[in-house]
Order: sequence, then C-alpha cells, then structure tokens
Amino acid sequence: MRVLVIEDDTTLGHALQEFLADQGYAVDWLTDGDKVLGALAGQPYDLLLLDLNLPGMSGLDVLRQLRLDGNQVPVLILTARDGIEDRVAGLDAGADDYVTKPFDLPELAARARAFARRRSGQAQPLIEVGPLVFDTVGREVRVNGERLALSVRELSVLEMLMARVGRVVTKRQIVNSLSAWDADFSENAVEVYVYRLRKRLEGTGASIQTVRGFGYLLDVEAAAPTA
Repeated sequence: MRVLVIEDDTTLGHALQEFLADQGYAVDWLTDGDKVLGALAGQPYDLLLLDLNLPGMSGLDVLRQLRLDGNQVPVLILTARDGIEDRVAGLDAGADDYVTKPFDLPELAARARAFARRRSGQAQPLIEVGPLVFDTVGREVRVNGERLALSVRELSVLEMLMARVGRVVTKRQIVNSLSAWDADFSENAVEVYVYRLRKRLEGTGASIQTVRGFGYLLDVEAAAPTA
C-alpha cells in the first residue's frame, strides 16, 4: 500500500514515515497543504494521513477539494483537535477515519491495515492462497504452518501477488505501490525480488509465472484428487 503523510511536525512526520516503511508500505511525506493536490495529480495513493493544522492550505480545505474533484482516496485525519465539532467537521468533509494526537503507532498501523483489507476486498487479516497464508497483522507468510523467511520488500511483493491472485501484476504496478519518492526502487529491482521469491517458494506448490510483456502471476498447483 502506498501512503501519503501530510504532517508539518517534522518529528512526527519522520516517525510516521519510518514506522510505516518498516510495516512494508511505500511512504511519501509532505509538510505543506498547498502541495498536496499537485502530488495526488501525479501519483495515486491508497491512503492519506492528513493533519488539519497545515501551513498553506488547511487539512480540511485539502480534504474538501479532494472530494469536490471526485478523488475518493481513503483519508485518515491526524490532529490534536479532539472536540466533537472538529470530528464532525472532518467526517462531514469526507474523512474516512479520525485519530487524535497523541496516538499509538501500533493502533495507527492497525487502522492502515484495515484500510488495505477494505481496498483489496479482504474482510479478514489473513490472505489465503493455496498453501500460502499471509498474516497482514503479524506481517509474515506461512506455508503449511511453517514461517517463510522473507525480507520486508519480498513480503510486500508477495502480498501484492497474493491479493491479486489470478490476475497479472505488472512491474510498473509493483514499483508504483512500493517505491517512495526518495527510494531507489526500479523495475530491475522488482526482477531481483521476484527471483528471490521464486527460490523461497520452490517446493511449496505455489510459483510466480512471468507473463511476457505484461508482468507476473501467482500460480497455485491444483491439489491431487483423493481416491
């Protein structure tokens, strides 16, 4: 999932960026409300974490303009304003959720995972594909009950493939979803992670197929018929 953080507090902004990146998300960060609409015009996001008290355009004005423009990206407001009228204003402006500062980062991560499941149509925190079970809360994959040792990037690529099983995922989709603005992540890097994943998946009954000219497809062997 690609996340845009809009927060002018540099300490909190850095903490959010590092914490969410450790969770496997691609995270971009802005500190000025005036730059948000331009950023969204050039790059789709799966979730916005939006402060209300911003220099330039206020968070509420950013949100209202997004919805007027027809942009339905999920928005989670992060703010020190904890009055009921502030919550109502944020939700009425089009926010999907509202968290008051200070907040616990694990709770924020849980809310982000809930948005990710909603976007992918997964009601449960587990994604099950053949012998593979992806725990989106614990951030781990198990094969027939055994934990598969994967890096954060490998986990993120496999999560995309599992969430879209039966559909082709292009290299560009992977790059767009997993690379932040300042990250050195290219289509060549995608090939490296797919190669590593193929090695990890050997003998599991799941494999990653290359669809030439398009991208990658997660394939699961059909179970042998029982007598």
